[in-house]
Amino acid sequence: MIKILVIEDEESVRENLLDLLEAEDFETIAAANGRTGVDLAFAESPDLILCDMMMPEVDGYGVLTALRQDPLTATIPFIFLTAKSAKSDFRQGMDMGADDYLTKPFTRAELLGAIMNRLERQATLKKYLSSPTIVAKTVSPKIQLLEMNLQRVVQQKKFQEFEIYYQPIVDIASGQIIAAESLLRWQSPELGLVTPTEFIPIAESTGLIVPIDQWVLQNVCQQIKIWHDVGIAYLTMTVNLSVMEFYQPDLLNKINDFLKRNKLEPQYLEIELTESMIMQDINSAIATMNKLKSLGLKIAIDDFGTGYSSLIYLKNLPINTLKIDRYFIHNVAVDHQKSAITKALIEMAHNLNMRVVAEGVETEEELHFLREYQCDSMQGFLFSRPLPAAEFENFLWSNRHLYI
Repeated sequence: MIKILVIEDEESVRENLLDLLEAEDFETIAAANGRTGVDLAFAESPDLILCDMMMPEVDGYGVLTALRQDPLTATIPFIFLTAKSAKSDFRQGMDMGADDYLTKPFTRAELLGAIMNRLERQATLKKYLSSPTIVAKTVSPKIQLLEMNLQRVVQQKKFQEFEIYYQPIVDIASGQIIAAESLLRWQSPELGLVTPTEFIPIAESTGLIVPIDQWVLQNVCQQIKIWHDVGIAYLTMTVNLSVMEFYQPDLLNKINDFLKRNKLEPQYLEIELTESMIMQDINSAIATMNKLKSLGLKIAIDDFGTGYSSLIYLKNLPINTLKIDRYFIHNVAVDHQKSAITKALIEMAHNLNMRVVAEGVETEEELHFLREYQCDSMQGFLFSRPLPAAEFENFLWSNRHLYI
């Protein structure tokens, strides 16, 4: 049964909400003030929260701030209840991480519509984050051990167990390295080398991915600065953001702080987002992407073609780079369906003034196809595997090129 927490200081409104929700077979919890509401959110783990915006002492903004700062409650769908009508009030709440708002008085249909919309979005999010590894958690001691060690790393701030590798991105026409994708590796003292496919889903499902993403962003910015100081100042570094980090209300402030701290121009950093995470809430995603662009950052859409987006939205997305998923690149020269899709994606992206990167290029035949159809760039084992920072730097100093 779906559990809804109602935080409302006006007793008559609170009771009416509870009666309506219980009539619809929702399990309900009630709080008469913001402080109690925060405590109940942590204790009860509701599936959704309805919260009055204006309350004495801890108001709705305070409740939302407290919940979004803790991984245990950061992703609970949150709907403001408000008597205000000024758009600036709504904007403030949404910027802080609220999922929706309802203006009082609202109808039963409006309330249930908002609730079901948020729950459907949350179900999509959980499906996106789920994996066989996570599903097997209850029966797998190995997964439990992975989660325990990952929590230890984050809680004790032992991020030195992580290392960032860099995979070169090469301009196909010139053969030069023009960028690199940053990829996280974990060398655990107890577990040895843990692959990203093992620990990233666990980090996402537990909320640990948020501090990990922040560590990656900070360290990539530091590494760019180090390379600039030794004369390597022509590369764009790409960083993958998780869906949880992307929707953190202070994301822009964090990135801006990392850039200023390292005295970096923003054009050297490109944020990679997946098609699926963007489509979970297209309007919110576009708003956040526009804010990132306003800082001067570049934005790439990763794994394109494997999600469920409608192409009608693509022209509205503020994207610099479209990355074609390796699934379409594998055997693209001989698979007629893949070749047709890849050619269409390249042409479409160019018509929308986007650069195109082909991922997972492993054979000369694949490279020849991409060159023939004017794909801009490639990355993959044909040129280089992901490398530790020192090895990648040696690649740059040796002026390694893709043969033309």
